[in-house]
Amino acid sequence: MADTINANTHAGIAVVIDKEGDATRQFWENRPENTVPPPDMNGVYELSRPLPTEGIDKRKAYIIGSGIAGLAAAFYLIRDGHMPGQNITVLESLGVEGGSLDGAGNPTDGYIVRGGREMCWNYDNFWSMFQEVPAFELPKGFSVLDEYRLVNDADPNYSKARFMHKQGQIKDFSTFGLTKSQQWELVRLLLKRKDELDGITIEEYFSKGFLQTNFWFFWRTMFAFQNWHSLLEFKLYMHRFMDLIDGLHDMSSLVFPKYNQFDSFVTPLIRMLRDKGVKCQFNTRVYDLDMEENGDNRIVTAIRCQVDGRDTSIAISPRDLVFALTGSMTEGTAYGDMDTVPAVKDVTNGPGEDSDWALWRNLAKKSPIFGKPEKFYGDASRSMFASATLTCKASPLIDKLKEISVNDPYSGKTVTGGIITFTDSNWLLSFTVNRQPHFPDQPKDVIVLWLYALLMDKDGNHVNKPMPACTGREILGELCYHLGIVDQLDEVAANTKVRTAVMPYVMAQFMPRAAGDRPHIVPRGCANLGLLGQFVETHNDVVFTMESSVRTARVAVYTLLDLPKQVPDINPTQYDIRSLLKAARVMNNGQPFPGERLLHRLLDKTYFAHILPPLPEDETKKEHLEEELTGLLGKGNQILENISGWLDQFRANLRKRGG
Repeated sequence: MADTINANTHAGIAVVIDKEGDATRQFWENRPENTVPPPDMNGVYELSRPLPTEGIDKRKAYIIGSGIAGLAAAFYLIRDGHMPGQNITVLESLGVEGGSLDGAGNPTDGYIVRGGREMCWNYDNFWSMFQEVPAFELPKGFSVLDEYRLVNDADPNYSKARFMHKQGQIKDFSTFGLTKSQQWELVRLLLKRKDELDGITIEEYFSKGFLQTNFWFFWRTMFAFQNWHSLLEFKLYMHRFMDLIDGLHDMSSLVFPKYNQFDSFVTPLIRMLRDKGVKCQFNTRVYDLDMEENGDNRIVTAIRCQVDGRDTSIAISPRDLVFALTGSMTEGTAYGDMDTVPAVKDVTNGPGEDSDWALWRNLAKKSPIFGKPEKFYGDASRSMFASATLTCKASPLIDKLKEISVNDPYSGKTVTGGIITFTDSNWLLSFTVNRQPHFPDQPKDVIVLWLYALLMDKDGNHVNKPMPACTGREILGELCYHLGIVDQLDEVAANTKVRTAVMPYVMAQFMPRAAGDRPHIVPRGCANLGLLGQFVETHNDVVFTMESSVRTARVAVYTLLDLPKQVPDINPTQYDIRSLLKAARVMNNGQPFPGERLLHRLLDKTYFAHILPPLPEDETKKEHLEEELTGLLGKGNQILENISGWLDQFRANLRKRGG
């Protein structure tokens, strides 16, 4: 950990600051040397800003990749590192910033977004950054966070048709549908240590029955998990989103932006960075870094890249900093339209030398500390993802949408409330309509719908092809079939434009992994190199979120500038007894979990009564407790009588003392 620790001495006490906080490492207690808060404390105290480091105004930074991670690195260099914006250059292989956070098109040709972003309240690094980014539409003085809160507080999100089946029928999605043994499969996984799960897949751990439950349909379609993906990553997701679990079935635990991800986040952030002097250099594909090595110590001396197709080199001084994205989820995207199938390149041997994976691959050749990129890109058939964006005018599709949506699609409010999944779809097809307009220039009579399939190798129920082999018209036909309006397909197609995208590596970050497969954010011995994004090692955070991208950038900046601060670990709600009790109730299909009634008898007249989920009205009588104890201890057990009597006496004593 020497590369992530800052040590100072105050009154003879060594102060050690781990730049990336890890709440799981040990028990934390107040001691003189603990000058920073607990590793997972997220609060105002954590927002303090350090003094400028010596010579920061003379140092330069080069950021490879203009996705949210790269832009966040520029933000933290300026805000916490005090680096002048004009000293920062962002190198981007595309002709526009944003990376995977895209959003483009027009009503004539059709709009397109390759993916969507489901957000929650405890993306602490993300919201900390965007509370300082000027709002996209609101007047000066308001932030993106202000804008986001105003939209979501006024228009709460939820779904009334999370599952559908049988060509247009809403399916019951009220519970997880887990048996007692399947609930214990989840509990045992939560108790396992992370280092026990290297290389294990989800389907190797869970029973076949578990993989057919409502819970798994909720989880895999919301987060894009496949059965063959990493069990470790699934476990980390369970901890990360423990506090959201009771809103998972109807999406009520999520918040969404007003517009698409590019206009909502990239546009205001890049506008702020440019105003501060940050430069973006487009059409620049970085494929390698020259390094000076001295034992285990490494210093980047040059960036090797192609600018508009021509080889060039950018000299890096020892005091300059380099921040690089490893891997690319959206590399090799193939596009199609209403009558064109996306022409996906042959990825049998992985991404080519001219891809955005080339940099990581070349770094890995230099040293094992840079990980094993082939573990992630090595089997594109297991990481491929296909999506389509529909630009719709009035048609039977919009009429059907009105039936199953929370609000009228033209109202400007929440529409479907997140994805709707067809559970009997061979493709495992899901679609969503977010608040409209989804683009600022979108006409009032246009609705933008986004859909994706999770299973890439299955023929459709209506179209006898896998989704990646389909035209937009065929995908539209499959959607109409599952909505029960396929007999009106011609009318729908006449009023709909479809643009499609097939991406070989979107789910690559979920591939099974072991320790050492991903590099650390600042690899051991690297003095001026930080690695960002979804393919780097973090203590406890998950992948495939904007929060994790921002976190990696913040850790990299704090480490390379040796700032006397730590980046807080993920929000501690996973340890909150209220979250755990709530999760136990939800996993038990909304019914009181074993022992819950006993806890109610103990606590319902105390200060701590509120930590328990309320019992159903008919569950408050004493006989229900005795039934539960009978189930736990056995009928006629003497302990049962003793506990019941003790509880009555305990409650009577409480009432006497209270009086």
